Amino acid sequence: MDALDRVLTRIAEGLDSATASESMELEFKTDGRSVKDDLANIADAAACLANGTGGTLVVGVDDKIAGPAAFVGTTLDPEKTRLRIYEITQPPLLVESESRSTAHGNVLVLTVVSSTQVHSANGKIPTERVADRCLPMTTERIAAVTAQKTGRDWSAHPSGAPASDVDPVAMQVAREMLARSNDLGKRRLAEASDIDLLRALGVVLEDQTLTNSGALLFTRTYEQTALISYTYRRTPAGQLTANEQLSGPLVVALQRVFDLIEARLETTPVSIGKGQQLHIADLPEAAVREAVVNGLMHREYFSAERTAVEHTITQLRVSSPGGFVPGVSVDNVLTTSSRTRNTNLAGAMRMLGLAETAGSGVDRMYAEMARIGHEPPRYTAAPTWVEVTLLGGAPNTALARYVATLPPEEAADADTMVILLTLLTKKTVGAEELMPLLQKPAIEESQSVLARLSSDEIRLLEPTRETVRRAYPKYRLREDALTALGSAVTYRRRTTDQLDRKIIELVNETGTINARMVRILLDLDAVGASRVLADLVDRGILVKTSEATRGPSVTYGRGAAFPAKAGSRSNQRDGRAQREPRSPAQLPLDGLEEQ
Repeated sequence: MDALDRVLTRIAEGLDSATASESMELEFKTDGRSVKDDLANIADAAACLANGTGGTLVVGVDDKIAGPAAFVGTTLDPEKTRLRIYEITQPPLLVESESRSTAHGNVLVLTVVSSTQVHSANGKIPTERVADRCLPMTTERIAAVTAQKTGRDWSAHPSGAPASDVDPVAMQVAREMLARSNDLGKRRLAEASDIDLLRALGVVLEDQTLTNSGALLFTRTYEQTALISYTYRRTPAGQLTANEQLSGPLVVALQRVFDLIEARLETTPVSIGKGQQLHIADLPEAAVREAVVNGLMHREYFSAERTAVEHTITQLRVSSPGGFVPGVSVDNVLTTSSRTRNTNLAGAMRMLGLAETAGSGVDRMYAEMARIGHEPPRYTAAPTWVEVTLLGGAPNTALARYVATLPPEEAADADTMVILLTLLTKKTVGAEELMPLLQKPAIEESQSVLARLSSDEIRLLEPTRETVRRAYPKYRLREDALTALGSAVTYRRRTTDQLDRKIIELVNETGTINARMVRILLDLDAVGASRVLADLVDRGILVKTSEATRGPSVTYGRGAAFPAKAGSRSNQRDGRAQREPRSPAQLPLDGLEEQ
């Protein structure tokens, strides 16, 4: 009700109209020509909300205008309205109904909870809420929503297909998947008989028939049904160069899709030292596999729609029928506990190594994308579909090289990788701004991640000196991490501990420096080194010591403002750095602006 009050206040103040305020869970109505018609329309809207996630129906606010005039009021009686909705909905629907007084008139507020059944009103086809509209439900959609609301697992139901119907090629593909496992038990299972393998996967019933998931994975029951469509274009708007429609058995179709994608992935070699080299794909294979498998494992099989895989050189989009299961949304898909409408199918696919263990698949996609410099997966969804997009391209080799030096558990941690990726372009981050990125519902959860990464064991981050005493400090990369990341970072923090200090120490050692030495020292390109040197000359820290105008012959030495003692610090008073007047030769480098 607090949220509704805020909406009504904005409408009364003219900031929004009722139409602009409507959503998946909020609908506005006004009185019409007759009470009978009004009640029929309200029952329709209530059934629509109940078939989805529930919501609130407000009667007495004109959805076409804003301001006080929008509150036109209603003559409907709360209890009679509640009773009439119960009478003309099938199955009968109970709602809460109350009359509320506002500063501009009375409104009727109906609260509708998500039902365990699918309701219709006035003998019409059931509808469900999609964005801010109620749309008719197909027969397949009614079956899907009913199964979802009652917890029915389609994949576990008997298919009627005998276990002897399994396709030999499908069983061979399954054995090859198991043979690649790191688990000794799974590798041994690859050598088991067909029936023992099917039992271990949980897809065969006591009467030796297969579950729906068993028939889907291993038989040709769905041979005439295209389960997956794969298309490839060199660019998103380019000419179609591959278009395949793949039917069952599903394990064979999946392997085919993996092969089609892998054949078109481009790789970049990255040297990580000690003669070792990584070949990093523009789209990480682990993230690609997880996106495709999730699109098939969690999809709605009451629908005849295909799971669509659209591939370009820098992008992969997977769309599948069926919305998120209750409790999962685009805002919590990373952090919510694993849920699926196809429990039997998910168990078999995880056993085969096609998917990560429960609850870690999306985490892995996030980590794999971030660790090579790509943004996290993009999710969009509606009640009837879910879509995930992976945006790839050439990897950030400097970042990939650094991640290869991290402990494996950190390199595989989605929170760590997303924070690291963020700090490549932002000098500092705080717990509050990380909440939506990490999908943490509480600021304390984000803060705990930052605190862990700044601990003595990990030493990736550090709180800034200005905020260290706050409950939720700002954090930045430590000096050694910043240095190791090199060109992966799009900014340079110029402090005595970093850029200036390194150059001053080098001049103290060698007497003079040139652009090439700065490039090697700071891992910069020629333009970046020139800018650094020019800036130091402008501030009087360095001075040109040669007649040459370009090339390695241009040298630099100590300038008038070169510090007598590198890294000297200002006095500390009242917790703040107070500068004392000093000669140019004694000027410290603390507090220099960041670039």
